[in-house]
Amino acid sequence: MNKSLTLLSTALLLATASPAFAASSVDLTVKGLITPSACTLELPGVVDFGKISAKDLNQDRQTRLEDKTLQLTVNCEAKTLFAINPIDNRVGSPSQTHPAAYGLGLINDTEKLGMYVFGLRNSVTEPPSTEILQFRDGQWRSFWIDEYATPNQLLAFGGFQGDIGYLPEPIENASVEIWINTWIARADTLNLTNEVALDGSATLELKYL
Repeated sequence: MNKSLTLLSTALLLATASPAFAASSVDLTVKGLITPSACTLELPGVVDFGKISAKDLNQDRQTRLEDKTLQLTVNCEAKTLFAINPIDNRVGSPSQTHPAAYGLGLINDTEKLGMYVFGLRNSVTEPPSTEILQFRDGQWRSFWIDEYATPNQLLAFGGFQGDIGYLPEPIENASVEIWINTWIARADTLNLTNEVALDGSATLELKYL
């Protein structure tokens, strides 16, 4: 039984339309930027807990499994502005309501098997920077060492720019540890008469800024 984080790299395209008021014609403006450099993401391995006995699960509360870590690397052909967008591929299946929870799938399409959260720490980048996140209206702040990565909230590497605050910076190479905490739902809410596979999946989407 295992759960894995998958990778997907995409370029961000922008399309905007000019406003028109009581006009007989309107212009359609298509914008974008082709960057000469490209980046690749690598996340070796999967998070695998092996076989877990149903008898070892707590009946009346969630069971926390062993904490795990993976190493994420980003390699670009040149210094590049980018961000990482975490996407939960099992939306609606976390066993607890939390904005940063990712699901472990369902049993019989109805029983929520569990949840996991993850964060970033110990990043090493070239040039040097720190982990940051976009928290509202395009604003960025430092990513705290014990903070969870919320689905669809951009993560990046950058620095403090005085009165402007934190901003992403062009990075050529980055390596960062992903730490993962996982819980199985309380056993008295699950049908465990047969083997059940943990089915967590998230996509880390690379966005060029």
